[in-house]
Amino acid sequence: MIDKRQFYINGEWVNPLAPDDLAVINPATEEPVATISMGRAADIERAVAAASAAFPGWAATPPAARRALVARLLDIYRARYEEMVQAMTLELGAPLTMCREQQADVGVGHVEGFLRAFDRLEWRQQLDNGDILLREPIGVCGLITPWNWPVNQIVLKVIPALLAGCTCILKPSELTPLSAMLYAEMIHEAGFPAGVFNLVNGAGEEVGAALSRHPDVAMMSFTGSTRAGVAVSRDAAPGVKRVALELGGKSPNLIFADADLETRVPASLGEVFNNTGQSCDAPTRLLVERSVYPRVAELAARAARDQAVGDPMQEGDHIGPLVSELQYSRVQKLIEAGMAEGATLLTGGPGRPEGFNRGYYVRPTVFGDVNNQMTIAREEIFGPVAVLIPFDTEEQAIEIANDTPYGLAAYIQTGDAERAERVAGRLRAGMVHVNGAGHQYGSPFGGYKQSGNGREGGLPGLEEFLELKTLHL
Repeated sequence: MIDKRQFYINGEWVNPLAPDDLAVINPATEEPVATISMGRAADIERAVAAASAAFPGWAATPPAARRALVARLLDIYRARYEEMVQAMTLELGAPLTMCREQQADVGVGHVEGFLRAFDRLEWRQQLDNGDILLREPIGVCGLITPWNWPVNQIVLKVIPALLAGCTCILKPSELTPLSAMLYAEMIHEAGFPAGVFNLVNGAGEEVGAALSRHPDVAMMSFTGSTRAGVAVSRDAAPGVKRVALELGGKSPNLIFADADLETRVPASLGEVFNNTGQSCDAPTRLLVERSVYPRVAELAARAARDQAVGDPMQEGDHIGPLVSELQYSRVQKLIEAGMAEGATLLTGGPGRPEGFNRGYYVRPTVFGDVNNQMTIAREEIFGPVAVLIPFDTEEQAIEIANDTPYGLAAYIQTGDAERAERVAGRLRAGMVHVNGAGHQYGSPFGGYKQSGNGREGGLPGLEEFLELKTLHL
């Protein structure tokens, strides 16, 4: 059993003020693999005090020196890369190959993107009117990250905060704390000053709320559910602090008749099933032009049946289990809701895949004949479940795509370049992917509406942690 009961505060690993153990569960076996401590508000007080004391010195550190420490952290991460792969496979259940190629790779790609953006950042800028614009770190930042892409969200918050000259307190998900604590070890090894980075584990209701409410925290950056994002905003409101949110999604994937169906439909299902469907930008609503609907349904069902499910500790392109019993139960209930509301089950369905009697494994599932008012079309399922919704015209496709409280990502499959740009311009989403084009490191990530109000990655991600000051001479 791995013992990770300590927190990282003021440059040291320290015991929690009150013992409160929590087991970290391997979702593939349902067995505990590690023990962590759940913090309390008093632990947050210690961490905020350390970050507050460290802020003046870190903010005054020359940008080049801050950059050099982040570059050293990147070198350490590369050297310990396989440790991170193993940690995430153990706690998240994402297969080794997927962790190596995607989950851990973000710790390199995003940092490189931030360093490129940092080199373009103007700390002192002459405006056309003669005034001077100065960029300064906002202060002590509270960072709350989710379990589904653990290192991805940590890097997207911690690195720009450190580069900007902010100090921070990280509260990672208690479901996936091992990767976060390993990253803290790397930060310590890189030689960042004491108090610049701190980590406290705990529940959102206790530790997250204490962080959001703390008067000495200038900014909260949160990634997670829309419901929890509202709670963070509410807790932060009395202090009028900046709140950056990256929340849920129910991304539409518009498949037009002129698309390369034989390629794009299986690839689209692969994007849904990636990370076992546990991605906020997954293209789970497939909006299909009616003339090709039967063929798309056939291809989608085949892709789901061909999707292998297996042991995450084995190499390969299979998917693993969901992260927890709670998540498994939620996905099962939504699959059952789709059947009860009259959607056509094309393949998959409730229960575990054949050959599995333990672990939080789910059958890759596709529903047909869905309308946009069904529960499975409205709610974020966060599992390997896709729904097919037919449309007749481009205008109707856009209307259905935008009929959602979310606006994180959208996808378009078409052979007509003019249509792709025309439709993309009318979709209310922060990111639009055309014919399988992926998100690039250094580009901003974020959405519209209830998908959040911030941007992460690249120059916009750095600017989230900066204040603007005008100097009138």
